[in-house]
Amino acid sequence: MALSMFQASVPPLIRALNNLAAILEKGAAHAETRKIDPAVLINSRLYPDMFPLGRQVQIASDVARRGAARLAGLEAPRMEDNETTFAELIARLHSATAYLETLTPEQIDGSEQRSITIPIGKDRTMVMEGQSFLFYFVLPNVYFHVTTAYDILRHCGVELGKIDYLGKP
Repeated sequence: MALSMFQASVPPLIRALNNLAAILEKGAAHAETRKIDPAVLINSRLYPDMFPLGRQVQIASDVARRGAARLAGLEAPRMEDNETTFAELIARLHSATAYLETLTPEQIDGSEQRSITIPIGKDRTMVMEGQSFLFYFVLPNVYFHVTTAYDILRHCGVELGKIDYLGKP
């Protein structure tokens, strides 16, 4: 059986965002237990020129939501980037997964060769075919930002392991 574009996109994106929400819940619990201001963790970054945890979560949810919507030929609902707490970041991830759950195989399957235009910065665009867009842009970007969020919290002492990133089977 061939793998469909829907199967290759929506379920893995939902899983990655749900795993990230669980990782953030562990971060919130760590902050509470250790009496650390949660804002310290949310604003932590791995290196000065990298985005902080909160922005990593926002980008992961944006790329997942917008990427799947573009494959379906739709415009994803807009989200404000105003989250400042663990609860707000987790709610954002749940909102993104709720949107992904509305997409159907009929909307995404057959998008392998669909021309996808991606805005890059303020005045540039990149055009890719759907399959390349999914495998070389959407999935790597989501995994990069989920991994970076995981790494930030792990670096801050949150007890996380590989199974937190991968999720339980």
